[in-house]
Amino acid sequence: MKILVTGSSGLIGTQLTKDLLKTETIFSVYNTSIPTYGIPINLDITQDKQVSKVLEEINPDVIVHLAALTDVDKCQENYDLSYKINTKPCKIISKFAEKNNVFLIYVSTDYVFDGQHGLRKESHLTNPQTIYGKTKLEGENIIKNSKNPWCIIRTSTPFGVHSKKKSFLVWVTESLLAGKTIQIVDDQFTSPVYIPHFSEMLQEIISKKITGLFHLSGNTRISRYDLAVLLAQNLELNSKLIIPVKIADMNWKSSRPSDCSLDLAKISSLLENKPKDISETINLFISDLKKSKILQ
Repeated sequence: MKILVTGSSGLIGTQLTKDLLKTETIFSVYNTSIPTYGIPINLDITQDKQVSKVLEEINPDVIVHLAALTDVDKCQENYDLSYKINTKPCKIISKFAEKNNVFLIYVSTDYVFDGQHGLRKESHLTNPQTIYGKTKLEGENIIKNSKNPWCIIRTSTPFGVHSKKKSFLVWVTESLLAGKTIQIVDDQFTSPVYIPHFSEMLQEIISKKITGLFHLSGNTRISRYDLAVLLAQNLELNSKLIIPVKIADMNWKSSRPSDCSLDLAKISSLLENKPKDISETINLFISDLKKSKILQ
């Protein structure tokens, strides 16, 4: 198959293109950072004509649309930019996919919920409280209305090792190794997912052409503070350097949902490679830290 992946040099994109390349032809779409894996395709996804031209030339069998502006505060400060990156490209991509009957996978976010209740199911009402969540939900709605086969995946707090981009837990690790005191919220709950395992589950969705709306993440509801402490304990580093604070204490430009954990029952019933608990994936992550020399 020819698979086109947008956002191919990001945290998830790098892992996914690396894995898919073993069996498929991968076209790795990027804007500024050249991807490590796949055939690199430079593209500004905010330029409609460029997007259409690339799609027509490559004519992929599958599109995995990962590209997004995920900086929550930056989105809050600039709705137009957030819309141009998170919503508008979905119109062009979806139109092409519908015309050519292409399987389209769109990776969305747990921020489409307001965070008042955790363990959200796909059937629960969305109510995003941030521009980031709103523009991602607008992208979802565009794709839902297309007639081609599609899969929308909402995920939560992806973590892993990347050569350029720091995920939350890499930042925690480096801070603790340097003996720095860090403040982490204890009133925000998520369902963190280990990126290599997320990629494995996503590959199964592609190979089986599973369609519909799904929550796909790790199988543990945990606060960011408890997640950081768990990592520190497993690394045998000083967890007292981690200071619990509240969302209200943080100097963020945008609010954050207090509980954006996800219920994974729907996708778990379909996958052989099922969501894993954080107790298992945290140790896999630590192995990656050692391989990457972040841990000596």
